[in-house]
Amino acid sequence: HQTQYGGTMQNQPQYQTKSYQAVKAATAATAGGSLLVLSGLILVATIIALTMATPLLVIFSPVLVPALITVGLLITGFLASGGFGVAAITVLSWIYRYVTGRHPVGADSLDQARMRITGKAREMKDRASDFGQQHVTGQQTS
Repeated sequence: HQTQYGGTMQNQPQYQTKSYQAVKAATAATAGGSLLVLSGLILVATIIALTMATPLLVIFSPVLVPALITVGLLITGFLASGGFGVAAITVLSWIYRYVTGRHPVGADSLDQARMRITGKAREMKDRASDFGQQHVTGQQTS
């Protein structure tokens, strides 16, 4: 057998020793306990801060709520404006590349759709002219 570093494993037990397992367990318990204590402290601090801030929020809510709504609308407006601007620039650059013959992504699909629409329009025009001729000839014979 070889280790991941290229050396060979000779006379090493397949299972870890008891002391190594105890050190791993102690480290895991210490880390887990520390994180548990830290989460408890953060929970207590959050509750204390919320208890202290609640009266201020109630007093200033007639100002804060409209201000938050206004800020939210402003942020939404700026993000939408920026998004539509990027979309417009992207579309305009695509159209420019298409018109100048640089063959942008999706140009083949657009050309196929244009050909289908043109074919259907010709077909409908022919049907309409045939129908018109039948209608005119049908009135003249009656």
